[in-house]
Amino acid sequence: MTRTHCPYCALQCGTRLEVSPQGLTVSPDEDFPVNAGRLCMKGWTAPRVLSAPDRLTSPLMRQRPGAQQRPVPWETALDRVGAELRRIVSAHGPDAVAVFGGGGLTNEKAYTLGKFARVALGTSQIDYNGRFCMSSAAAAGSAAFGLDRGLPFPVTDLASAEVVLLAGANVAETMPPLMQHLAGADLIVVDPRRSATAEGAALHLSPAPGTDLALALGLLHVAVVDGHVDHGYVAQRTTGFDEAWRRAAEWWPERTERVTGVPVADQYAAVRMLAAAKRRYVLTGRGAEQHSKGTDTVSSYINLALALGMPGREGSGYGCLTGQGNGQGGREHGQKADQLPGYRRITDPAAREHVAGVWGVDPADLPGAGPSGYELLDSLGRPGGPRALLVFGSNPVVSAPAAGEITARLASLDLLVVADFVPSETARMADVVLPVTQWAEEDGTMTNLEGRVLRRRRAIDPPPGVRTDLWVLRELAGRLGQPAHRFPDDPGEVFAELRRASQGGAADYSGIEPRNLDDQAEPVHWPFPAGGSSTPRLFLERFAHEDGRARFRAVAHRDAAELPDGAYPLHATTGRVLAQYQSGAQTRRVPESVEADGEAFVEVHPDTARRSGLTAGGLARVVSRRGATVARVRTVASLRTDTVFLPFHFPDAGRANLITNPALDPVSRMPEFKVCSVRLEPLGSGAATGSGAL
Repeated sequence: MTRTHCPYCALQCGTRLEVSPQGLTVSPDEDFPVNAGRLCMKGWTAPRVLSAPDRLTSPLMRQRPGAQQRPVPWETALDRVGAELRRIVSAHGPDAVAVFGGGGLTNEKAYTLGKFARVALGTSQIDYNGRFCMSSAAAAGSAAFGLDRGLPFPVTDLASAEVVLLAGANVAETMPPLMQHLAGADLIVVDPRRSATAEGAALHLSPAPGTDLALALGLLHVAVVDGHVDHGYVAQRTTGFDEAWRRAAEWWPERTERVTGVPVADQYAAVRMLAAAKRRYVLTGRGAEQHSKGTDTVSSYINLALALGMPGREGSGYGCLTGQGNGQGGREHGQKADQLPGYRRITDPAAREHVAGVWGVDPADLPGAGPSGYELLDSLGRPGGPRALLVFGSNPVVSAPAAGEITARLASLDLLVVADFVPSETARMADVVLPVTQWAEEDGTMTNLEGRVLRRRRAIDPPPGVRTDLWVLRELAGRLGQPAHRFPDDPGEVFAELRRASQGGAADYSGIEPRNLDDQAEPVHWPFPAGGSSTPRLFLERFAHEDGRARFRAVAHRDAAELPDGAYPLHATTGRVLAQYQSGAQTRRVPESVEADGEAFVEVHPDTARRSGLTAGGLARVVSRRGATVARVRTVASLRTDTVFLPFHFPDAGRANLITNPALDPVSRMPEFKVCSVRLEPLGSGAATGSGAL
């Protein structure tokens, strides 16, 4: 039996793996407190992905553009990639090569990927798909508290909550095991849809898509005028309240209702529920964050929590529900465009000197900050943009906004290399595909949404012909002239180096010994400095800013980047469903997930469907200014009549991201996944082209 963790979301549920003649079986780890013996359907079926019929077991390569991908030996594939990278760098400079990582990579992989980009390639052109997930909350949390850790308290603290406000988080479907920790709380759910989470809420606030910021400002207004501000806390532990209040003062309840559609009575009820409770939390998810004003929206919810005196008090607080499996660790150790390990800024001379010393290179040789995820992808193949891209742990053909344009950018490259374990939609476009190991076949560490560092343990051998990502990066680095010792492929050796590189940074792992990770009874939460100890609860005495105070951030509401009009009269919003995960590259290969939700669909209010000429069960084209997607119509009477909802897990013509808006948040550079303007067109009742079956 091997104790490890689920490969999917940021809960990183504890699992036990057993190998038998029938294959690998999984059961929940009852001793791991985050899931306490529970798993969702994705966790129960996770081993199915490892034996997918189309599992990659040999490198694939195109001999020339337009040719079919053919199996080749590893040496042939790596030599081709190495030679092409050297040629492109020699002809066009290091920034002609880009790297795109993923929030599901282990800490060791994410760390090594950032090091590979900056040392072996010398490129500034690196970012990762976490830019599309948690970047707005990370920016807002850093601004408010001086530190970004998704939950600055253990998940289990939520079990004693009396009231929890969930802004843009459908945890009943996206993180089902978390619901046991919320069972004793009255939930206030902010979501345009009456989601599975909203169905069980004490209060559901349903703002029009794109108006979340106005609602959060309105809730702060109510807190102030209704007398619920904790003035002692505000004076002793924060700065900037007066400026934030001046902005919120403009959002009296009646104005907030006119803009958002949330009734005045419900605004008062939400604030009074939070104010009356002694143990209360505000938690944000992608619904609040994936906007062109996502940072300001999260900041406004943090302002509400600060006004009520919640953060930095045991039993209360603010937190971000990080999404991807290593979405927390993946944003700490160097695969972001502006970052070095330990959550250091790449523009900080002291940070550059420290990390360069660990890597054995001159700080002056490290590149500067590069473009954000969408901006990087959109620049591919354009004049002055990268001509080659290496992708690890991501599927941007499905997951990027304005996916049709990003697909065209990928097709324009001189070289596309994808490391994956199945032929994802992005891998199918690649010139070279490198088959790599998956969760049960590898060792490493992950950091879950509460900042808890966990050991991923190898339970089985990978299929013959499959290699680890660390091995791939070592081999490529060698072909680029790097000494072998600089890029080790042993996860333990990499983690030891990561600890040194993170020392003194915001995300300090330097005190974490392997024995700490083997002791389930003593959880390891960063920061864990050398000679120090785990920090399960942050901010109890002071916040991470130099003066020890949290910062209110004055923000103003603004409209979404595009609003409905005569040609595109409806809001479209996107999200996840229980059976599927992210781009679906994994879960669309699980029969149970395909049976539960196996094709693209669009939820529409019955009246809206009738006006658009749609019938339940028929097909519709959902059309925006960027393109169109095809989906099966589901009529949902609880949905707003001005809004349609699409899950983003499906491929081909069923890609929801064919219609999404790449308008970017000016701070986090998060694209506006959660709202765009669309129209509906009937297509009949034929077969859906966005089927999840593979």
